[in-house]
Amino acid sequence: MGSNEWVVLEEDSGKVHLVRLVDETVKIKGLGVFNPMQILGECEIGSEIIIGQKQLTRLTPRLPELVKGMKRRAQTISAKDAGVLITRLGIGPNDVILEAGLGSGGLSLHLARVLGDSGCLITVEARDEHAEVGLENLSRAKNCLPEFPNHHHVSGDIAEITEQITQITPDVDGIILDLPNHTEAIDAVVNLLKPGGRIACYCPVTSQLERAWEACESHGLEVEWAGELMERQWGRASKGGMRPVNGPFGHTAFLLVAHKV
Repeated sequence: MGSNEWVVLEEDSGKVHLVRLVDETVKIKGLGVFNPMQILGECEIGSEIIIGQKQLTRLTPRLPELVKGMKRRAQTISAKDAGVLITRLGIGPNDVILEAGLGSGGLSLHLARVLGDSGCLITVEARDEHAEVGLENLSRAKNCLPEFPNHHHVSGDIAEITEQITQITPDVDGIILDLPNHTEAIDAVVNLLKPGGRIACYCPVTSQLERAWEACESHGLEVEWAGELMERQWGRASKGGMRPVNGPFGHTAFLLVAHKV
């Protein structure tokens, strides 16, 4: 299946629907019951269509649309955090990246986009009910993106399945951990990290950040950066000018990046 067999539809509100272009009557959550091939088969990119009471625009299935339209179960790592993690770890083509804590696959979508065909992504998730959603989102992305990395998924606790990872690859260029307990995970995977590689920890609370820092230093890793990223959105005011948009102030979690010198 290719990107021409998936259709991205955006409502005026910005809500995105990702619809598989099949020739059968199906129920699409939020849109209703219809035959996608009959209704959308001739709909061009950029054109508008009405389904039920909703006016929708067909868009190209790029990364922002895939993220907006992804299925969700666990909380996902946001674009602002994903971008900084990818940049600070220097992730790009030909890299082998280990991500423990797949969840709904939000970060995985960003990793897949930058790794491309030459990269390798290994995901680990202990909760199968979360992995099911994350793997479905990655499957959609594989069918939509022009390039997609070699992907391996391992089910289980990262602290207990490193042997399965070594059967896939002897070492990795970068590791990202989004877990409740970083200490045991760092102990388990630090030897998989190539010299010069980097490990990142995504920590919802400060106590996790401190324990991750201590665990990294105990293995001789150099903590390059730790902290939080704040996001503040602005919009146009009704009487002219620009002002901050009402809503949360954009803190999501604490991040730590350590270097295997």
